[in-house]
Parts: sequence; structure tokens; C-alpha cells
Amino acid sequence: MICPFCGHPDDRVVDSREVRAGAEIRRRRECSGCGRRFTTYERVDELPATVVKRDGRRELFDREKLLGGLLKACEKRPVPQRELMAIVDAVESMIAAREVREMTSTEIGNTVIEQLRQLDQVAYVRFASVYRRFEDVHQFLEELRQLVRPTGANAVAAPDARPETASPPRSAPVARDQPRLLFEAPAEDSPEKEPPSGD
Repeated sequence: MICPFCGHPDDRVVDSREVRAGAEIRRRRECSGCGRRFTTYERVDELPATVVKRDGRRELFDREKLLGGLLKACEKRPVPQRELMAIVDAVESMIAAREVREMTSTEIGNTVIEQLRQLDQVAYVRFASVYRRFEDVHQFLEELRQLVRPTGANAVAAPDARPETASPPRSAPVARDQPRLLFEAPAEDSPEKEPPSGD
């Protein structure tokens, strides 16, 4: 292999391992000229995978094109590149498993979006905004609402929801068999005061 760094035509393989369940071999090579290492992939030459576009056109599946779109969506996000490679591998395996080795761009986009949603929500919205061709800010906001919409037992009240006003404490109920006395009657056995004498 020609070294991508210095153009030297000779190298040696320092490591080989199977990927994609043996459908591909990844080789680490070391240039005999500059000593730098680079990676190559070896796979069986077979019928090419085809992508059916929205307008019916067909084009060859391009791993690098899909990976480039994922890298752009995940720019400055904490998403390991191996996770993006796994997404590309999954899409390619889905196409290879079909009797007719083709897949619509809609199916590919939905597969990628769903996996990105599990990895990083910012990258998910970035990719979805390009893939789904948002025409205005309203479509963008609607996608965000779908993303943060609470579901199930973990639902949280919406930010604009007003808390219920606490009702004032109720006074203790008065028992019906114990009526309140508005005045107190004098005791029967208390002696009456004599009127003052005129002496």
C-alpha cells in the first residue's frame, strides 16, 4: 500500500483483526519509509450496496459519506468515533442481509437518527434537521418538543405549569351534640347579692 503520509510504496502489517463478524479485516500498517502507521480495511469483492433516493434514483452506498455526516453532527460532542463506525457498520450489514442489496434513504436515515438519539441528543437534532430538511424554526422547535416530552412515571411538570395554590387550613369541625354557648348562664346555687341597704 502507498503510504498516505509520505507516498512510500512499501509497508509492513503490524496488526490484523476481524470486524463486522468476519466480513472485513482491519489491518494496521507501518510505512517502511517514514515509520508512521495507518489503517486499511480488506473485504470481499461482492455486489455493491445501493441506496434508493427519494426521487427514485439509485446510487452506491458510500460508507465515507455517511460517516462524514455523522462526524459533522457530532462535532464538539462527547461521542466516541467507534460508536459512529458501529452505526455505519450496522447500516451496511442491514443492506448486505437483504436479498436485493438496496435500501431506501428514508430507511437509512431513520435507522441512523434512532441510534443517534440514544447516543447524544444534540447530535440527534443536528442530523435530523439536515436529513428531514427542516424548512423553518417551527419544525425545529417541534422536534425539540418531541425530544423533551415527558413520558411514563418519570414525567415532570412543564416549566410553565403553575403550582396549585394551597387551600387555607380548615378549622376543626364542631360536634353537633355539643353546641357552642354564646353566653354563660349563672349557676343556680350561687347566692344572690342583697341590694344595698339604705342605712
